[in-house]
Amino acid sequence: MRGLPGVRSSGGAHRAPGSGTLSRTRQSVVLGALVVAGLFAVILPMQQRGGDTTVDPIAADHAVTATSKPKTKPQDTADAPAGKPVAGDADQTAGAPEAAGSGKSAGPTHAVPAATPGASATPTAAAQTVLVPAGDGPGQSLRTTGSSTVALTFDDGPDPEQTPKLLAMLAKYRVKATFCLVGQQVKRHPDIVRDIVEAGHTLCNHTWDHSLTIGKDKPEKIRADLARTNAAIRAAVPGAEIPFFRAPGGNFTDLLVQTAYADGMTSLYWEVDPADWDHPEGEKDDTHIERVIKSVQKHTRPGAIVLSHDFNQPDTIKAYETLIPWLQTRFTLGLPGIPPAPTAPAAPASSAPAAGAAGVDRPSPSAPPSPPPAS
Repeated sequence: MRGLPGVRSSGGAHRAPGSGTLSRTRQSVVLGALVVAGLFAVILPMQQRGGDTTVDPIAADHAVTATSKPKTKPQDTADAPAGKPVAGDADQTAGAPEAAGSGKSAGPTHAVPAATPGASATPTAAAQTVLVPAGDGPGQSLRTTGSSTVALTFDDGPDPEQTPKLLAMLAKYRVKATFCLVGQQVKRHPDIVRDIVEAGHTLCNHTWDHSLTIGKDKPEKIRADLARTNAAIRAAVPGAEIPFFRAPGGNFTDLLVQTAYADGMTSLYWEVDPADWDHPEGEKDDTHIERVIKSVQKHTRPGAIVLSHDFNQPDTIKAYETLIPWLQTRFTLGLPGIPPAPTAPAAPASSAPAAGAAGVDRPSPSAPPSPPPAS
């Protein structure tokens, strides 16, 4: 008799004992029924689950289910490197939306996590740098006054002989100047520092011992030098205002300017240098005086800061006996302005302060002396 479909009939004489034709047919029927029942047991639950699981057709009686790869947990992707999502738990992605028509999961967005309220960002090196007002000199020091006023500055004093002569001449012409003081000299002559302040002139820190290399020192050494000089000045004049700093030789560095500004001092460079400190061998005094006068007259323009020296420079004092009257007929002589701090908010126009240096008593512009009484 013909066997059931898919079951080969056995023919020939080689049969196992007790395995007749009818017995083999019953076995085939039973085996076929078991196979069909097994297929229904596997396929029916899959259809009820929506067909997410596929059947391996290789062996129906050993059905293999292929599950999709677990999706990434959205909350973990922000901390994962780009292109390397963090493996998540399959249960957390159940019901995740899929891209329309693509058959692929839309996937989480790699967004930067929101900042925690109250958390502060770590300051960068740029944020830690002291911001100084923009100047046009080395290291953003001031080369000009910021106005049309011409400023006279005198370095390296106080000098016990030349500074009193200069103070007398400035008083005669009612000119206010800036004195850049060396700490060691201040300690030797505190009385002259008091005279400078009482006459209404402005003070400038010029280091303790006129170090030409202070800009290369470490920050703590720079601060110590400037603090020592300021302490000597205030020992002579308690509460004295010291709005400016000048590096010896004009050797400013960014660090030096920033350190001085952090201590409340704006760095003061110059635009006019008549080299009154330079006495070439064989140069006569009259020649030296004439050279200084011509240099100042040639290079001074509105807003210029003029560099000169009162320490051990008698020829400079003589040169200014000619220069001050000449300058007064052409310029307004006064003090350098102090630029506002870069972070200071702009004041309303109605309440804007009068022009002048912040925290410094700006004197009135100099005026020619009164004519002598008729004899």
